[in-house]
Amino acid sequence: MSAALQEKLKSTEVSPFIGSRVHLSKDDLLSGEFANDLRELLEQRGVLIFPEINFNDDEQVRFTKTLGELAPERAGELIYKVTLDTKVNSQADYLKGSLYWHLDGTMNEVPILASILTAKALAPVGGDTDFCNTYAAWENLPEEDKQLLEGLQAEHSAWNSLFYYDPEPSLEHAKQMMSIGEQVLPMVWKHSSGRKSLVLGCTARHVLGMGSRESAELLVRMREWATQPKFSYRHKWTLGDCVIWDNTGTMHRATPYDPNSGRMMIRTKLQGEEPFSS
Repeated sequence: MSAALQEKLKSTEVSPFIGSRVHLSKDDLLSGEFANDLRELLEQRGVLIFPEINFNDDEQVRFTKTLGELAPERAGELIYKVTLDTKVNSQADYLKGSLYWHLDGTMNEVPILASILTAKALAPVGGDTDFCNTYAAWENLPEEDKQLLEGLQAEHSAWNSLFYYDPEPSLEHAKQMMSIGEQVLPMVWKHSSGRKSLVLGCTARHVLGMGSRESAELLVRMREWATQPKFSYRHKWTLGDCVIWDNTGTMHRATPYDPNSGRMMIRTKLQGEEPFSS
């Protein structure tokens, strides 16, 4: 990261490979003046943290729109309440898959560019968010593994993540998740920028052309590589924190928390701008 960009955005690095804290004011962020710089920093660092910026819902929507096209939720709403409390979010059970490493949109031709999350209420225990930089994970792979992964594809499905949190689902639930479909994706995503990142996570079910054991071993080994401490950052939330992450170059997961704790995050998303490509 250039010193000039770091100074302009009043940013400090969390660790060498991932994460920067940005100390611009709320007015600065809402003005859009720094939008292009923030996008550049996001692509470089994977995760940007705006400590205790305290966006309200309208401000978060406005901030999101300065960075690109806001991606609405399935029902058309602009914000999404991230909570495991089914009284607040009737689809909360679907979010149980978010407790495992993943990137969003593996069932889509063009996944979202980024997610923006603001902490509205915290769990007394747990509820942190882990991130890992899949650009850095690729760039630091041994050359023999790069040669192995180039050209490989894996089948991804939402229903594969179901078995992480519900090993014995009902047939009805399994069929419901299976109805979302499957998609074959490259294990190495070649971006329009020329950089490459790994495509992994709990939706990855099977590497094409491999036996089941060989496939499982490779997926687990690559997940362990990408999520090792030097490529990862755990955000311990403070009320009012806002975090944005590059969904095309990171994976994330929430750490477990009590569904009845009241934990509540407000999410907005940026529309995707490039398809998965090998």
